[in-house]
Amino acid sequence: MARILVVDDEVGIRELLSEILYDEGHTVELAENAAQARTARLRARPDLVLLDIWMPDTDGVSLLKEWGSQGLLDMPVIMMSGHATIDTAVEATRIGAMDFLEKPITLQRLLKTIASGLARGRAPQAAAAAPLFAPAALAATATDADRPVTIPAVAPVVPEDTSPNATGSLGSISLDQPLRDARDEFERIYFEYHLGRENHSMTRVSEKTGLERTHLYRKLKQLGIESARKRNA
Repeated sequence: MARILVVDDEVGIRELLSEILYDEGHTVELAENAAQARTARLRARPDLVLLDIWMPDTDGVSLLKEWGSQGLLDMPVIMMSGHATIDTAVEATRIGAMDFLEKPITLQRLLKTIASGLARGRAPQAAAAAPLFAPAALAATATDADRPVTIPAVAPVVPEDTSPNATGSLGSISLDQPLRDARDEFERIYFEYHLGRENHSMTRVSEKTGLERTHLYRKLKQLGIESARKRNA
């Protein structure tokens, strides 16, 4: 899925958006101000940015202008605000923002706007990357269809199919159950693995999994996984 940078000075908004996007399968990085957002953007280009307009140090529109002047505005940016005027929203889109979401944001509107932004963000990259690969490998043309296909005289030995499609399972996880249940099983195995490997150090597990400690504690509680500290209490 995508790597999304969420920039908002309200911790509740950051955590809520993080949980929603994480459940959708995205990788989420959080920034509570423009300084952290600058650092995150320089470290790696996100696939999409959710950027709050009103922030204490540097507002979102000013940060948008800054990225634009530095040639860093090469990803879709969706502005968010509960207090912005129409003029502010228009200015943001003129500078380069893809869209504007007014708080409180409905889940349907959020996911639809993000999907649209990601689709728009991928299109130029896909077009630019196309010449790097053999056209025949990317898409069949009318000429391709007329070319003869060489079939080997001796069929290769086909090993036993142990793929998920054949077995109906991925390790101990049954693929015949609802997606949410299968995902919960995978996440339980995933977090128990990291907890054991890091000797239940929540700081190191947080770093390894890329989750803030607050989100990590909430996720472990949701999955019914007890930390060593709680078990030993």
